[in-house]
Amino acid sequence: MTWWWQRIGADGEPIPDSGERPEFPSRSDAESWLGEAWAELADAGVTAVTLYDGEQAVYGPMSLSAE
Repeated sequence: MTWWWQRIGADGEPIPDSGERPEFPSRSDAESWLGEAWAELADAGVTAVTLYDGEQAVYGPMSLSAE
């Protein structure tokens, strides 16, 4: 399956993908990417993320707040 992150906005609703959703071959790759990209996502208005394996939510929503 493909691993990916669903982005969630301040209103608690999923942010629609613009067709450029990063996808990863493993959970480890997805988590590593988030570790590098979380600040940029937060700056773009993403307040939380949920990790998916294909169409199945694995965990989340997880806050991106630094607090």
